[in-house]
Amino acid sequence: MREKLILLIETATTSCSVALSEGGKVIAIKEANERNTHANYITLFIEDVMKSSGKLYSELNAIAVSKGPGSYTGLRIGVSTAKGLCYALDIPLLSVNTLESMAEGLLMTQNVPSSAFLIPMIDARRMEVYTGIYKTDLSVVEEVSAMIVDQSSFNQYHANQLILFGDGSQKFIELFSDRSNIEFIDFENSAAHLSSLANRKLISGEIENMAYFEPFYLKDFVTTSRS
Repeated sequence: MREKLILLIETATTSCSVALSEGGKVIAIKEANERNTHANYITLFIEDVMKSSGKLYSELNAIAVSKGPGSYTGLRIGVSTAKGLCYALDIPLLSVNTLESMAEGLLMTQNVPSSAFLIPMIDARRMEVYTGIYKTDLSVVEEVSAMIVDQSSFNQYHANQLILFGDGSQKFIELFSDRSNIEFIDFENSAAHLSSLANRKLISGEIENMAYFEPFYLKDFVTTSRS
């Protein structure tokens, strides 16, 4: 039986990333990490990935998208693009929690002690981040939340090795400089990190209802106006 072919889209942060996976393994990828470029790049990256892989759109089994939390605009662009492709090709839509995919991505790219707790962080404003805490088997220690971080944050995990990563983590390096159990790792979001999670979801039939599916914004979008 032919391995499942899934187009993967990641636009939840400053990364605009598109990949193609076959049987959960990435066979083509195109990405850039530049602020406010998702709308300009997303369709071009999709075309590049399909062309470089030698695959046809008619061969795709599903589209997977990083569903959030994250940038309101980035998520909206990624989800609307994924939905449009699914409607046009009449294939299922899959969604992957962005923080879970980040934890999976760290495990894919770094040698992480099995006892460590993984704390992916997506930048919000000021000292706030979207975050959650995962074990290395991706079981959840703390559910996704919007957290305002201060010196007392994570005190309850003083006996655990904590790995903070993602674009929201860097602003806390100085804050936690005296915490020997906290480690920071450079990390960029990538559609490649969705590959195995999306493949498992497709095989198990965890597909989204496209008529009702919306990104996981976590917080309401707030606009400001000048008087």
